[in-house]
Amino acid sequence: MNTSEVEAPAIRAIGLWTGWGRGAGAFPADAAVAAAGRPVLSLGRAEDADPRLGAERFRRATRECLWALASVGAMLEDGGAAREALAGARTALVYVTAAAYGASNRAFIESSGSGTHFAYTAPAVVAAEVAIEFGFAGPSMVLIGGAPATIQGIWHAATLLASGACDRALVLAVELFEECADLYVRAGRACSRPLVEAAACVWLTPGEGRLALDAAGLGRVGADSVRRRLGETFACEPLAALGVERAAGRGARTLCGSWRGQTAALSW
Repeated sequence: MNTSEVEAPAIRAIGLWTGWGRGAGAFPADAAVAAAGRPVLSLGRAEDADPRLGAERFRRATRECLWALASVGAMLEDGGAAREALAGARTALVYVTAAAYGASNRAFIESSGSGTHFAYTAPAVVAAEVAIEFGFAGPSMVLIGGAPATIQGIWHAATLLASGACDRALVLAVELFEECADLYVRAGRACSRPLVEAAACVWLTPGEGRLALDAAGLGRVGADSVRRRLGETFACEPLAALGVERAAGRGARTLCGSWRGQTAALSW
């Protein structure tokens, strides 16, 4: 097996929004049944979840950016922390997505009257908006891919913490599908399980013990039960799985994910 180890981070807080609602407690028992034939479940407007996001400053922000901000806000509430707790150069950010920038790209290419600026077609703009809003300027990385990329993102955040490059690290994932729903249906991505929009952020701090990364996924994928309840959320799936564990009062143990033939796993 291709495994590596680093000092394990502690999970300080998690913010999670999905097309089912806020937090892991909103997940149904079976996503396919609950979706009742709907191929995509939308998060809707972030302003409805957090009225502060309706401010003039966010007038041109894309839905990807707004839901990223909403998930960080939910994370702060989960941790009972003020916004100032993230400010400064000692906060790192790892942003992961497979699909979230598709909506802004389509709006720009098709000139749909959305007012989307070219700069907002880059996935890095999501990380930039979050850093600006919460006032931090530590190490930053953007990863493109599904669940294994998020697992790699958590690993990278852990290495930053272990090396002393930061005091806290955020791993953020956003996946939006509504604006491109017809393309996903045509490509067969929305079939046995619905595509469920999601935005999630986990706050990591230095912890105890060891964290092991297996780039081969330990030969299995352990996220089936979460996917059955949640639906397909691409890069958000591992963070949603952490949300399920947190809601149940359990610590993280093994986190697995697969994407287009690739697998990866983390073990605390």
